[in-house]
Amino acid sequence: MTTIGLQAVTTTGIYCRADCVARPHPEHVRSYPSTVAAEAAGYRPCLRCRPDRLPERSADVPAAVAHALVLISDGHLDSANETDLAARVGYSGRQLRRLFQDHVGATPDFVARSRRAHFARRLLDETELSIGDVAFASGFASVRQMNRVVKDVFGFAPTALRERRRQGDLLATDGGLALRVPHQGDLPVAAITGYLASRAIPGVEAVGDGRYRRTILTCGHPGVVDIGSAGDPGHLEVVAHLPTFAGIIDEVGRVRSLFATDEDPAAGVAHFDSDPVLGPMVADRPGLRLPGAWDRFETVLRIVLGQQVSVAAASTVAGRLAQRCGSRIDIGEAELHTVFPGAEAVAEADLSGLGLTTRREATVRRVAQAVAGDEIQLSRRGEPGDLDEIIGEWCALPGVGPWTAHLVAARVHRHGDAFPASDLGLRRAAGRALGHDVTTDELSALAERWRPHRALAAAHLWFSEHRREDT
Repeated sequence: MTTIGLQAVTTTGIYCRADCVARPHPEHVRSYPSTVAAEAAGYRPCLRCRPDRLPERSADVPAAVAHALVLISDGHLDSANETDLAARVGYSGRQLRRLFQDHVGATPDFVARSRRAHFARRLLDETELSIGDVAFASGFASVRQMNRVVKDVFGFAPTALRERRRQGDLLATDGGLALRVPHQGDLPVAAITGYLASRAIPGVEAVGDGRYRRTILTCGHPGVVDIGSAGDPGHLEVVAHLPTFAGIIDEVGRVRSLFATDEDPAAGVAHFDSDPVLGPMVADRPGLRLPGAWDRFETVLRIVLGQQVSVAAASTVAGRLAQRCGSRIDIGEAELHTVFPGAEAVAEADLSGLGLTTRREATVRRVAQAVAGDEIQLSRRGEPGDLDEIIGEWCALPGVGPWTAHLVAARVHRHGDAFPASDLGLRRAAGRALGHDVTTDELSALAERWRPHRALAAAHLWFSEHRREDT
């Protein structure tokens, strides 16, 4: 959801960005915190200032609502109903709808409906996909359903919106489907891809020339997604090479998750501004944020495999595991040939001979079982007061320690205050800034002044380490 100030005009039934050139009489203006709230109140987006093209941002909502919003973003309501969604977050359908009305301004179904309509609008503007392909790529069950919803949201049918697209909206590419993904504030794409490059899983991911590429399965079809800078300050460019684009709305959601496009680090940047350790780092990269996860289980397992070994060694073992348990595909790419396995496959696999100790094999299997059995819900969004609970939940699994739990909390659960203080890279970076070696206890004590933004602090420390290694 977009949670920046929006102004709706009662006399026109239109909502605008706060900086729109339109100047309605103040008595006719109503403020809404998000596009979905404005649309639920009966307003449609302005065709001049295009508030629907703003990047999304996570709202400050109760934990159950935050968890449900993540599931909606994952496409949960494309194949389930509100009652199923409510059960996933521990509520009845009625309770969850009431919470959504109170904190979001719309029901879960309305949020999912708006999500599909806005994505369809982007496809209408930026691609030459047929109207039918746009409908299925956006998660609609039929063209008729898309026509009805898009007209309700925008006031025009899909064909009319395509006729109104502006010069420059259409993206050209040598191959594949190209899309723009908006992001909050500055986004140092090279820094984030650099972080991902050292952790790339051979056969599954590849990073080069500032672009991140990986294998995917969409509707059972293998393909490749290529992500990099769009050449303008407000967007990423995503190029998908797939035999079908049905359901690609969910793949774009994964792009947003991995590059943390919906997060705004401004509060953390302000908090670190005068800090002698982080201040210079933040000044150099104010838009930096910690990468999230394309596939949450894949990221969890990559972190678990990184316990007490080098980054390179963990990537090597992860590549072996992917080849052992994942799906082999042939898409004409020498570097990309494997789709990472799901939790169920790893839980039942023979993990011998991958370079893991017997104890580590047991840990990997137990983590996979916990995820496959829904003992741990990876879609849970971390809240300010529940860090100890998340850490305790992960550390209860045999072989999982605080370093792993904090890193999973930061990258997968997106907890803003998670901080793996024992990480060697963090201690090295802090030590260079301070001019002396730093122990885990000393770094933990130092990081107390960085609360509640310690995950962002870790991102800046890690980036300073990568930058030093690259020079």
